[in-house]
Amino acid sequence: MAHDTIPRGGARPAARGVAMRHDSAVDEHTWHKRTQTPLIIASLAYLVAYSWRVIGDLEGLAWTIATLVVFVTWVMFIADYLVRLWLADNKRLWFRKHLAALAFALVPVLRLVRLLRFLTHIPGMKTTAGGVLRTQILVYGVGASLILIYIASLAVLEAERHAPNATITTFDVAMWWSCVTVTTTGYGDYTPVTGAGRWVGVGLMFGGVALAGVITATLASWVLERAAREHDDEEPATRAQLRALIEKIDALTPPPAAGGAPGGAAGPERGPAPGGDGGDDRPGG
Repeated sequence: MAHDTIPRGGARPAARGVAMRHDSAVDEHTWHKRTQTPLIIASLAYLVAYSWRVIGDLEGLAWTIATLVVFVTWVMFIADYLVRLWLADNKRLWFRKHLAALAFALVPVLRLVRLLRFLTHIPGMKTTAGGVLRTQILVYGVGASLILIYIASLAVLEAERHAPNATITTFDVAMWWSCVTVTTTGYGDYTPVTGAGRWVGVGLMFGGVALAGVITATLASWVLERAAREHDDEEPATRAQLRALIEKIDALTPPPAAGGAPGGAAGPERGPAPGGDGGDDRPGG
C-alpha cells in the first residue's frame, strides 16, 4: 500500500523561515530602545542649529545650513513618532499613553530632559515609590521649564527682531520676556507685536501654568509626607502592603493533613461495635 511521504527536511526550512521572519520583526519597544541615543543626539543638533540661526541672525549659506539641520532633525522626530504608532498593537491605547512622545515630536529639544535622569537618583534619599516618583517629576519639571523658556526666547526673537515697532530685538530682552510670561507676571514693558510672537506667548503661558502646577503639587506632597513621617500609625496602608501581609499569614498557616481533619487533628474515636460487649464483665452486658 503506497504511503505519501514528506521529503526529509521539507517542513523544517519553512518553519525556520517563519521563525527567522518572527525574530527579525521589530516591535514598538525594540524600536524605541534602539532609537533613543540617535534621537538625543539629534535633539542636541537641533538645539545648536536653531540657536545659531536665531542668535547669530544668519543670512545666506549659513542660514541655509542651519535651517536644513533643523528641518532634518525635526523630520526624524516626526518619523520616529509615526513609526512607533504604526508598530503599536493597540494604536488608540498607545496614543493615549504616550502623549509625551507627541510633545517630543512637536518640540524635539524636550527630549533633552531625559539627560537629567541621573539627577533623579539623589544619594541618601529615601527610596520609596512615592519619593522616587516625586523626584522624577520635580527634576523633569524644572528641566522642561528651563528648556521651554529658552526655546520660547529663540522663537519670539526670531519672530520679532525685524518687525516694525518691535521691542523684543535682543536675546537678553527675549529671555526677560519669557521669564516674565512663563510666571504670568506680565509687567508689560516688552510685548510681541507680530502674530507669531503672540502665539509663542500663548504657548508659553499655558506651558508655564501646567509645569508650575505639577511642581507645586509635587512639593506639597513632599511637605505632607515630611509632616506625617512621625505619625505613621495614622497613615493608611496601601494595597501592596496588605497583599504582603496576607502572603505572610498564608505562609505561617500549616496546610491540612492528608486524609485527616483540618489542622492535623485526629478523627473521632470509634465506639463499640454493634452487638458487642457493652464495656463491662457481664455477658451480653
